[in-house]
Amino acid sequence: MLLVEDDEGDAVLVEALLDEVEADVALHRARTLREAEGLLARADCVLLDLGLPDTTGLDGLTRLLANPAPVAIIVLTGLNDEHQGTQAVAQGAEDYLVKGQVDGVGLARSIRYAVGRKRVEETQRQLRDEQLLAAEKTRLERGLLPSPIMHGEDIHWEVSYRPGGSRMQLGGDFYDVVRTPDGTLQLLIGDVCGHGPDEAAIGVLLRIAWRALVLADQEPSRVLRTLHQILEHERHQPGLFTTACMVTISPDRRWARVYLAGHPEPMLLVGDRVVELPRDRAGLPLGVLPDSTWSGLDVPLPPGWSMLLYTDGLVEGRVHGDTERLGSERLIDLIGEITRARPDWAGTPKTLLNDLISRVKELNGGELDDDMAVLLISDRA
Repeated sequence: MLLVEDDEGDAVLVEALLDEVEADVALHRARTLREAEGLLARADCVLLDLGLPDTTGLDGLTRLLANPAPVAIIVLTGLNDEHQGTQAVAQGAEDYLVKGQVDGVGLARSIRYAVGRKRVEETQRQLRDEQLLAAEKTRLERGLLPSPIMHGEDIHWEVSYRPGGSRMQLGGDFYDVVRTPDGTLQLLIGDVCGHGPDEAAIGVLLRIAWRALVLADQEPSRVLRTLHQILEHERHQPGLFTTACMVTISPDRRWARVYLAGHPEPMLLVGDRVVELPRDRAGLPLGVLPDSTWSGLDVPLPPGWSMLLYTDGLVEGRVHGDTERLGSERLIDLIGEITRARPDWAGTPKTLLNDLISRVKELNGGELDDDMAVLLISDRA
């Protein structure tokens, strides 16, 4: 407890009252409001005299209430200033006490109740903040994350999207899935360089443009070229680039064509085997050079295949006890461990995604700092 009192006699009296009832209180004292502000972060409760050398009336209370530290404040008033006590409670103090009219039991009880009420208020405030954050996140995701255009039950897809940072609602990573009328599957995953609302807006813009171009039946190489031009015109700062991976899967599900624009290559999963695709046709990220071009890599798809597309947030986490990041090779090892431990994972591919992300976070020692999008698509034919 922090006692803010410049009068030596009153300070001694408060200490004596607490000693009288053997109150479990560690008492610290400040003689001015400025001194109190420097000690506020260490206090659970403040006994504040309204008549201090460097403040008058309720100004001192107003200054302490403006401090971000959630501390209970009890105002001490004189007999002739009791009306100020009621005003102080109206402004945010937990209670007020009149000097000379309180004993040790009453003082200890007031402190205990004030701290208890403040903690309840802080808990309720945090709960409201979390509820508002959850509602805001839901609205943002509903408005900005895609509703994949899929039909039929021969293809199963799962996605996990997590913005980096503890309080961000939407990051710069993006994804989309479209099944065209002829049965062709078009997949997209990308990562806008940087974090924050500007990057998120660019990601949404590129995703929507991609969907429009795909539905207009544009050639994949032309799609990437157009996205490159859009990024050049819409980015909020020069040099902002975006990595992307675009996959076209044939209607018979026997082959895929993969286009890489500076992005990690997908991983092909067959049973408990992981096939990392070659990067010999990987192009530059979007927005780097004005004359960039991208060519596709044809990949045969064996029966029972699954394909994992991801952004680098999944592999850039640290490994506890190691200076290196996780990386794609260790990711392959993790996937292999999980698929061998769960030989029936193909029946419930969501479990593979959940287990994989949990293991990555565990190795990182907590939540990942970077945005992360992971898309797992599986053939059920």
